[in-house]
Amino acid sequence: MYLCTTKMKIFIKILKYPCLLILGFLMLTTVEVFTLRWLPIPRTILMVMRNKEFKEDKAYQFKQKWVSLSDISPYVVKAVIASEDNLFYQHKGFDWKEINIAMEQNKQGKRLRGASTISQQVAKNVFLWPDRSWLRKGLEAYYTVLIELLWNKERIMEVYLNVAEMGKGIFGIEAAAQAYFKKPASKLSAKEAALVAAALPSPLKRNPAKPGSYMQTRQRQILNLIDKLGHLTESNSAQ
Repeated sequence: MYLCTTKMKIFIKILKYPCLLILGFLMLTTVEVFTLRWLPIPRTILMVMRNKEFKEDKAYQFKQKWVSLSDISPYVVKAVIASEDNLFYQHKGFDWKEINIAMEQNKQGKRLRGASTISQQVAKNVFLWPDRSWLRKGLEAYYTVLIELLWNKERIMEVYLNVAEMGKGIFGIEAAAQAYFKKPASKLSAKEAALVAAALPSPLKRNPAKPGSYMQTRQRQILNLIDKLGHLTESNSAQ
């Protein structure tokens, strides 16, 4: 009996520290995400990495300016939803239909297909580092759940549009609007917004100001999707 009691005490003592570490992690990350519901995000890990990557390039200039969602053209919101995540206002952070399709295609050996929602991209861009490891993907899922619980959809969209990489040294829609179209983000037209959205998957290779045939085709597709999804984005933006 004494031996069993001693073993139990040792077992509890061994578990104590990992449990405290996990509890501390949960508390710190919850406070972190809750605090950033209102504060601008001045830098992300990717921004720091790009600045280091291009530090020898004399032509490189870092550009980012935080703007509120009310100072961004509604066409931009519609364009990125149409292009990146057409169930943005309906899902709780994960598009399971797209995830299942991506997993099936990847099993069949087809070209790797992404299925990240805007919420997942915000989790990765703001709180984590660019990587394909299981650790990073697991943390991405965790932070996605947190921001969906603690932020509203408007805040998620606002953060996404302010930190997303949109060109070499260009982060956020305000910097992109000024760099590509010489105007503030609030004045972007539907066609301009669609070009920015078309460039998002490969921002270092695609230039919205000088669109090639692929980008022009993608622009038309996004504009068509905006028309189909317009009533959804409008009704949710009004809430």
